[in-house]
Amino acid sequence: MDTHVNPLDNDVLGRDDLRRALDEHDFAAAFTLIKKWAGLSQNKIATACDLTPGKVSNIISGQHHVTSISVIRRIADGLRIPGAMLGLSPRPWEGQPSAPAPPVKDRSPSEDSLSEEVPWRPDATVGLADHLTRSDLVLNRRTATRALSAAAITGAALLDSLEGWLQPAGATPRAARRGRLGARDLDALETTAQAFRAWDHQYGGGLRRKAVLGQLSEVAASLDEHQDARIERRLYGVMAQLAGTAATMAWDSGLQRRAQDYYRLALRSAHAAGDTLYGANVLAGMARQMLCADHPQDALELVRFAQDGVRTMAGPRLRAMLHTREAWAYAAMGRRVAFQRASARAGEALSSSGAEEPYWISYFDAAELAGVTGGRLLELARIDPHGHAPTAARDIRTALDQRGPEASRSHALDWIGLAECSFLLGDVTGAAETTRHAVSAAAHTQSGRVRHQLAQLYPYTVGRHVPGPLREARDQIRDLLAT
Repeated sequence: MDTHVNPLDNDVLGRDDLRRALDEHDFAAAFTLIKKWAGLSQNKIATACDLTPGKVSNIISGQHHVTSISVIRRIADGLRIPGAMLGLSPRPWEGQPSAPAPPVKDRSPSEDSLSEEVPWRPDATVGLADHLTRSDLVLNRRTATRALSAAAITGAALLDSLEGWLQPAGATPRAARRGRLGARDLDALETTAQAFRAWDHQYGGGLRRKAVLGQLSEVAASLDEHQDARIERRLYGVMAQLAGTAATMAWDSGLQRRAQDYYRLALRSAHAAGDTLYGANVLAGMARQMLCADHPQDALELVRFAQDGVRTMAGPRLRAMLHTREAWAYAAMGRRVAFQRASARAGEALSSSGAEEPYWISYFDAAELAGVTGGRLLELARIDPHGHAPTAARDIRTALDQRGPEASRSHALDWIGLAECSFLLGDVTGAAETTRHAVSAAAHTQSGRVRHQLAQLYPYTVGRHVPGPLREARDQIRDLLAT
């Protein structure tokens, strides 16, 4: 671009803290450091990058996160930051005498292919995987703290970025290096991806997340080589499943924005693999994240997007699961009749016969349907306890009867939901008993979501005239949450 400030000198661009911020696309920290060490005002940064001063202010305060590659390019060109420092290919002005060339970390420029012109090209997906895993695996405490506070994208910024899912995948340049993966290697990778998914379902996020990221990084490296076409397609499928697991683990660890990044990577990978069914499953996961973040309209749009993509090919379990996400959104919006209609459709879909479905949807059975429906009725019961709590409790008990402690996270969430039903109905004895079960079940999982839900029971146990059994329940909750 024509409007630019004087180039940042080597002393500024060579600072470790600035290089780290640029590498992680943490523009709040980067702009702050540039203001401090290069003496540029917010207005000068805004002018150079073709942004408004208000937008720069929001970026620095953390209210806005830069995700558009076109904006990142404008920042690179306006502030004369070499492309490699931002994961871009060399900028047109690089190599000119005015351009500084400080040493930077070796980083693949393939993320630059995530441009507006070719937003869903397979090699761009590989670049995104490399960037996400590389930055995540070296996450230090300070960066992790920022990641915990980063909010997920919502509204048009999210929904518009997913439109490419229903379009054909663009062609990808062939790599110069020759890959040597065979069918047996892919069998092993697919088995590993399934094992990681089972870990997540049973234990939640935590330390196992790093193992998933390491495997995801290895798959991205293999895709950066030239594989046989059939092998490559399966590899993208493995990447999709690993990224989906990484997303739910990040979410379980409280990393909302990072979880969304991995969901988007999973959707792109499924697109490259031609796996529309798994893509719909990823969109359903994104919808669930939006529901937990209190954005039901966004969630409903995501579910409809998924349903549009698989309307003629989804099996009974996948159709039922998508209907439950739809019902959840309606319940969150207070649309009770629509909630009941979508829930009924979920039951009808699950009871119908169909061809064998992928392993990743096998968890969605009658117990899961009962647990999800009970959870939504519980949300309605918080407004009308006597109108919905008994039905919620009935469905949650059905889920508990049909799936045992091996479904660790779901098992704990069921007990927590049942305990809240007892509290809402004023059943002190039942509340104390179910809370004990909830605490016991929660102790067997590292899930952040389980602990968050357990914390929601705590206010029910607080007060001057709380009976002895509830005081004991309060102590049990407090002891577990303190560990």
